[in-house]
Amino acid sequence: MSRPLVALVGRPNVGKSTLFNRIAGRRVAIVGDVPGVTRDRNYADVEWNGRAISIVDTGGFEPESRDAMMQLVRRQAQLAVDEAAAVVLVVDGREGLTGVDQAVADLLRRSGKPLCLAVNKVDTSGVEGEVPMAEFHRLGFGEVHAISAEHSRGIGDLLDSVLGKLASGGAADATSSASLAPEEVSELPELSDLPELPEAAEEAPKRDIRVAIVGRPNVGKSTYVNALLGEERFIVSDVPGTTRDPIDSVLSHKGQRFVVTDTAGIRRKHSIAQKVEAYSVVRAMRSIEEAEVVACLVDAGEAGVEQDARLLGLVIEKGRALVVVVNKWDLGEREGATQAWYRKELAKRFPFVSWAPMIFTSGKTGKGVGKLLDTAARLMEQYRARFPTHALNEVLENVQASHPAPLAQGRSVKLYYIAQVGYAPPTFAIQCNRPAAIGDHYKRFLENRLREAFGLEVPMRIIYKERKRRSRPPPGAGRT
Repeated sequence: MSRPLVALVGRPNVGKSTLFNRIAGRRVAIVGDVPGVTRDRNYADVEWNGRAISIVDTGGFEPESRDAMMQLVRRQAQLAVDEAAAVVLVVDGREGLTGVDQAVADLLRRSGKPLCLAVNKVDTSGVEGEVPMAEFHRLGFGEVHAISAEHSRGIGDLLDSVLGKLASGGAADATSSASLAPEEVSELPELSDLPELPEAAEEAPKRDIRVAIVGRPNVGKSTYVNALLGEERFIVSDVPGTTRDPIDSVLSHKGQRFVVTDTAGIRRKHSIAQKVEAYSVVRAMRSIEEAEVVACLVDAGEAGVEQDARLLGLVIEKGRALVVVVNKWDLGEREGATQAWYRKELAKRFPFVSWAPMIFTSGKTGKGVGKLLDTAARLMEQYRARFPTHALNEVLENVQASHPAPLAQGRSVKLYYIAQVGYAPPTFAIQCNRPAAIGDHYKRFLENRLREAFGLEVPMRIIYKERKRRSRPPPGAGRT
């Protein structure tokens, strides 16, 4: 059974995001004193008194505003209300009932959904005595809940009321698929003690694949996600920085579930003028850490710029599977560009990710958008794969025979043994006699040979460990 959805709606700066964070039990939505901080819908799954529900935070709702951005926010809030099983109208108790509050309440009553009223910023009982509660009763929502999202006052009673008004019965399944972090590799054992990772069970259930959509501002991330989802899930605007909170959406493709996260555009630090945007960048960075596959969008008209390189480097540093998505390719084709030429140019500018798959799409026309999901599914198989130790050592032996490591100060460098010691990303340990003497050029050569042997298009880590000489047993040891 699906979780009933509860929407938090209200005019700007009444504390909806603070209430959302309080109910979610973590700082999910960006919170600031500037009106209009939240724009897109933001979801979270929570449990209260054994009942599983989902809540959605919405942007400030101003029904009469003619501002273009505010009209987009209103549309998103209306979509959230349409999806919801119940709606909580949040108002500011310190300011009293306003005309905008009344206009929003009128619109909500037309929805026919169960409604609750939360009078926020009532921090103490003394403050509650000063709030004109009778004004809020006139809205006709029934019980009025005086709450303080900031100080967690009255939240439990509000949630009890919400659950009481929900028409759907039964608690939803509270299980969720957690993202597994890459395994940490600590002190490596000796040559004979390096373990071979167990092979994954053949019939293991498929896990959700988490895909983060990242890129510079205004490269078309939200348009691309909308095309991917087949619905107008996000606000789309030509104004850079429209998306601020990272938003998760779930979709299925060929029997596999994906969790797709749209993120804020990542700028260089000196370009971040507002505190809110700085928080957005931090959230985008965190989305990369939480994802398993990262789709980095570059603009076909201006790809290969310095900020693209910085962002790609960040993805590799985090060890996440990477797909380079050349977006707005319809414009590139119009200018006569070919995919072969483009791949060659980007390989020159980004040689450190030359192994990553590259796809060409257009979020505006929808052409080639679905390739991302097929590519992400393929990468996940590699990202979490286990490689037999005997196959790894066969590759190592062939490399040693055909291209041994260069001499270091006249002394040979020998690679004895390789074993996989981690996955997500694949991590290998190589035992050798002189790890410090192995140059970067040879390390890249060996990595490329492993990629060729196993068809790897994901990041990998190779750890070089010196094989220590074992001390000889004393004379007579082992005799009876």
